[in-house]
Amino acid sequence: MPPVSQLVVNVPTLETNRLRLRGHRLEDYPHSARMWSDPNVIRYIRETPFTAEETWSRLLRYIGHWTLLGFGYWVVEQKEDCAFVGEVGFADYRRDISPSLEGVPEIGWVLAPNVHGKGLATEAVQTAVAWADEHLEKRQTACIIAPDNLASIRVAEKAGYRERARTTYQANPTVMYMRDPA
Repeated sequence: MPPVSQLVVNVPTLETNRLRLRGHRLEDYPHSARMWSDPNVIRYIRETPFTAEETWSRLLRYIGHWTLLGFGYWVVEQKEDCAFVGEVGFADYRRDISPSLEGVPEIGWVLAPNVHGKGLATEAVQTAVAWADEHLEKRQTACIIAPDNLASIRVAEKAGYRERARTTYQANPTVMYMRDPA
């Protein structure tokens, strides 16, 4: 049997000039846990940083999406040094939200604070969206963003997402964005 770190679900590897998007590995867990525990990373997502336990569940959920649905999240790493800089991808969270997102893959992204403001989120999201246009049967995709998260709103709009609705999710104001496939 191969070492556990080599048991990766068949996740496509995508590349840009600066980034590599690849499937998660066990050794990504400490980097992901550090990122999700940073108050600057989660400030628009929730009030308290994610615990190590919650990040572990997140990692398993990412891998499970690829296994069950054929899409999921990638690790975002810099090509020059293979440094972990974040995560981007699609999920089906089965959210209790109106309007409903049932059957609509949601894109999400998060990058470590040390790479904020360098255009890497836009680069990663546009790459993931291009992959989705080819592989998700021309399905519409969505994202939800806190209305104060102007940086993420700019990333979404650059990737072709347009505001569909102002709503609430888990008692927080939320803006829902939709994108039709290219």
